[in-house]
Amino acid sequence: MTIPGVGPVVSLAFSATIDIPARFKNSKAVGPALGLTPVLNQSGESNRIGRVSLCGDAMMRALLYEAAQVLLTRVQKWSWLKAWAMTVARRRGVQKAIVALARHLAVAC
Repeated sequence: MTIPGVGPVVSLAFSATIDIPARFKNSKAVGPALGLTPVLNQSGESNRIGRVSLCGDAMMRALLYEAAQVLLTRVQKWSWLKAWAMTVARRRGVQKAIVALARHLAVAC
């Protein structure tokens, strides 16, 4: 809850969704478990990176997305997390930056 945009609802839902953190090899494995990583479609030599995979808990994914959106758009306080998301938004677009920040929040929490 120390991260701006993450409140008691998001933190309680996150702890209920993750339940036993020991089942993940490392913290980076939480993002794919919640469906916050892109789908890779491969056919022969073509590799297409598509939308988020949508596996895992949809409600938790929505809460993390909303917390990331609040952090990126509404929070006035500047932090290294917001600065990182703003650089991603400048390069790739705001929507992709929000999803990337949501995945980053899942890994950081």
